[in-house]
Amino acid sequence: MELRSDLRSTSFSSLLFVAFLTVLSGLVSRTESAQQPFRREPGHAHWHHSAFLDVRESVRSDVRRMLHSRAEVPFQVPLEVNVVLVGMNGDGGYRYALDPHKLEEFLKVSFSTHRPSCQETGEPLDIEHRLVYNVFPVGQPELIALEKTVKEAMVPAGTALEADFGRYLPAYDVEATKVESAFNRLYSYIFDMDVGAGSAGTADKPIPSAIFVVNFDKVRMDPRNTEIDLDSLMFAKLPELSDADKEKQEADYIYRYRYNGGGASQVWLGSGRYVVIDLSAGPCTYGKIETEEGSVSPRTLPRIRNIVLPGDVRPVGHHSTHDIFSGQLASLVATTIEHVIAPDVRFETVDLATRVLVPIIVLQNHNRYNIMERGQNYSINIEEIESEVKKMIHEGQEVVIVGGAHPLHRHEKLAIAVSKAMRGHSLQETKKDGRFHVHTKTYLDGAILKEEMERSTDVLAAGLLDVSDPGLSNKYFLRQSWEDESEGSSDSIVKHKPLWSSYSSKLQKGKKNKAVKKKGDLYRTYGTRVIPVFILSLADVDPMLMMEDESLVWASSDVVIVLQHLNEKIPLSYVSETERQHAVPSQVQRHILAGIASALGGVSAPYEKTSHAHERPVTNWLWAAGCHPFGPFSNVSQMSQMLQDVALRNTIYARVDSALHKIRETSEAVQKFASDYLKTPLGEPVKDKKNKTRTELWVEKFYKKTTTLPEPFPHELVERLEKYLDTVEEQLVDLSSLLYDHKLYDAHLNSSLILQTTMFTQQYVEHVLETERENMRCCKIEYKYTVGVKSYQTLVYGGILIAGFLVYFLVIFFSSPPSR
Repeated sequence: MELRSDLRSTSFSSLLFVAFLTVLSGLVSRTESAQQPFRREPGHAHWHHSAFLDVRESVRSDVRRMLHSRAEVPFQVPLEVNVVLVGMNGDGGYRYALDPHKLEEFLKVSFSTHRPSCQETGEPLDIEHRLVYNVFPVGQPELIALEKTVKEAMVPAGTALEADFGRYLPAYDVEATKVESAFNRLYSYIFDMDVGAGSAGTADKPIPSAIFVVNFDKVRMDPRNTEIDLDSLMFAKLPELSDADKEKQEADYIYRYRYNGGGASQVWLGSGRYVVIDLSAGPCTYGKIETEEGSVSPRTLPRIRNIVLPGDVRPVGHHSTHDIFSGQLASLVATTIEHVIAPDVRFETVDLATRVLVPIIVLQNHNRYNIMERGQNYSINIEEIESEVKKMIHEGQEVVIVGGAHPLHRHEKLAIAVSKAMRGHSLQETKKDGRFHVHTKTYLDGAILKEEMERSTDVLAAGLLDVSDPGLSNKYFLRQSWEDESEGSSDSIVKHKPLWSSYSSKLQKGKKNKAVKKKGDLYRTYGTRVIPVFILSLADVDPMLMMEDESLVWASSDVVIVLQHLNEKIPLSYVSETERQHAVPSQVQRHILAGIASALGGVSAPYEKTSHAHERPVTNWLWAAGCHPFGPFSNVSQMSQMLQDVALRNTIYARVDSALHKIRETSEAVQKFASDYLKTPLGEPVKDKKNKTRTELWVEKFYKKTTTLPEPFPHELVERLEKYLDTVEEQLVDLSSLLYDHKLYDAHLNSSLILQTTMFTQQYVEHVLETERENMRCCKIEYKYTVGVKSYQTLVYGGILIAGFLVYFLVIFFSSPPSR
């Protein structure tokens, strides 16, 4: 019995010990899981996206006023901008704290709207963004986790000159692609959404865009100090800083970011839907040599040091208060919106194509190498280009990219065009001797090449399709093998015309010019858009040969031209810090992608913006670095998800802008008709006590009232216009809501429907007005052939004519004197 009791007590104590260990390990695991950054707890604040409910009626009111009163009111689209403050809650550099609510109110007051423009025309779009701001801070664990990641990615890069005090300090480069994963985790932590969740065109929930404003503690992340344990500081209480500690916050070193080895910067565009502004990095200097416009200097971005340091230490002229800092930060946010989040449209192309063909046509004047071959340093990867292009088109659209090489000497006109496009301009540069040296720089003029290459596009593209896939060739092109001598054919597929093009007014039909179609002509099928990419692979040319504006790519809305040759790096007139930027003419992958993005998606470079004051695009190199293929400071063949969304929105904006222009043109036609024909019996214009236009007065009379008098406007036309405007009003309000919610596929379908309906309505109104204008003319001349004349009338007229000749002959005969 004693043995059994001992065994029972031993087993009971062992069970108690195991239970104690289990509970203790659970508590430890819970503590460890709770002590992790980027962890969403049940009480974590959620991101709210419901501002459209507050502005819906305002949007509807503006749309109604725009449609019914012909007022120059742009289409309102709310745009949400999320500003995330990292290290500005008393836990970052200088322990600076910024009130997020005050910054949010300041942004709403100072920069409430933004209206993008079209760089091709220089005119603003009929679309205006009503900006909705969300400003919120990030906690201390996430801040220190980011500092740890950036510290581990720092690589020594010599020394750099401190701008304010003229000292040379140790410099470190941070590869942005290595720290991007930490910012991706921050994005997912805040918005509960993965960065690579998918395209905005197929997403079923709102996808936010974010601006990360970062203020790191440089003392904590000093790469020379290996004694600081950042993991232990994530959840610890940070010590306060004295004035002496604040003077040492710069830590006597400088770090800057480089995205994939590109230009040095303290701001960069990430591969996701966010940008990073690091106020503790740099300051950096980059831009174009001997050009003031757009250059980034140490004064471009605000420095927190200028706010918190004592007056005797601060450099002269750098006095800054909290209000000035808030204004500078708001200006920086506004610049980011104008250049990255909602930039200008490069080319406003109204296209309802369902198929996109991008033939990459290599024209080479040599047989030394072929850039289509894989595995070489100069090779291009068509699969990667196609993968990036597919992200810039809507769901339901088909894109095909084919490639092939052609000897340039077999296309005489193209070879002549390349020779004619060679241009030169003089440059004056200073050498080491301090004197000016004049030399001529040769470049290719893309505008001259464009005209000749557009004529050869269809033939060369169809040939490439025949080689790759004959079935695709028949899908994208139709070959006409018969004589077609007239333009009267109603076949909209062969003519590459939409169905509504055949529905035109009598006046337009009368003005058509007939053209003779030759046998064997090649036509694009309706719904097909072809954007050719011509790569000029040249040998034995000037080693410094480039295209205009020191670029290797030239793009229009219809064609992309890229220059490639196997020469060394070409020095450019752009500088980053103290290093001159270079172009590599043998590697053209990113230049091809940049040209396709501009032509297909209308994406403008993040450093260009249309200036109505200067009447031309102006440059700002602040956002020249990051995940995009544009410009001399970029070095990546990839498009950021934010710019992919811009490309998808640009096609929608182009359709809506075109539809609104057509609505105004239709209203102008009705107004002109009313001004010409709708007058009182005394010839005076129609007047009324109320402040209404003539069109509104006559619409009110003939639509809302009935009359037995002749109506210059058919009642059916006015009723149909009213119903159409009411329908468009609802569609535009729904479109604004879809764009705000980032449901770009539904917005794509909605905008296509609006444009098609507008085209039909405009041509219907023109047809009716032309008919009524014909009916209201006082008189008209008609030429008719006499058909069905009776035979006896001909006999009578003939008899009268013969009798006249007979009487004339008799009178002459008897009146003449007899001959002797």
